[in-house]
Amino acid sequence: MPVDRTPWPHAPTHQLTAQGAFFITAATFHQAHHFRGAERLGVLQCGLLTVAGEAGWRLEAWSVFSNHYHFVGHSPPETTPAETLHLILQSLHAKTATWLNRRDRTPGRKVWHNYWDTRLTHQISYLARLNYVHQNPVKHGLVAVANQYPWCSAAWFERTASPAKVRALYALKYDKIQTLDDFENDPEHTWKSPAK
Repeated sequence: MPVDRTPWPHAPTHQLTAQGAFFITAATFHQAHHFRGAERLGVLQCGLLTVAGEAGWRLEAWSVFSNHYHFVGHSPPETTPAETLHLILQSLHAKTATWLNRRDRTPGRKVWHNYWDTRLTHQISYLARLNYVHQNPVKHGLVAVANQYPWCSAAWFERTASPAKVRALYALKYDKIQTLDDFENDPEHTWKSPAK
């Protein structure tokens, strides 16, 4: 009888054998919208940036939502990504799940499901995914312009990069990227930028 070599969706094959740039997606268990609201999204974003920085990962783009997140990051040069990425995400998921379950009075509830990674080896693929992550709040219909969404890197990128670099990156098409991102929007979550 032939062996089924189809990877199970809940146990993706991780491509973490060499240093480089990676595109990561992580999802909550059953895609539940556990991180609804500004406070919870802020905790998740702060946690992601903190644990990644402490482990030496350099994030270039991130988007955080009520039931998933994406980021593009560079692994530290002195270790293999497998040594650090798993620890980063394990730490982030444990800390945010503990905080959330304490808050919701649901001890032991499973909050996180898994993560998927792609090693980015081609310049255009890397740049397209950077743009994809910056523009993800627009893709999900949460804002009209990505820099209006506080829990992603678009506003930071626009402040820190040259106008020419911003224009060049935002001009790249990202609609053909094949990635796991069929997450349903939280029907209770809408974000309106503060009035000026």
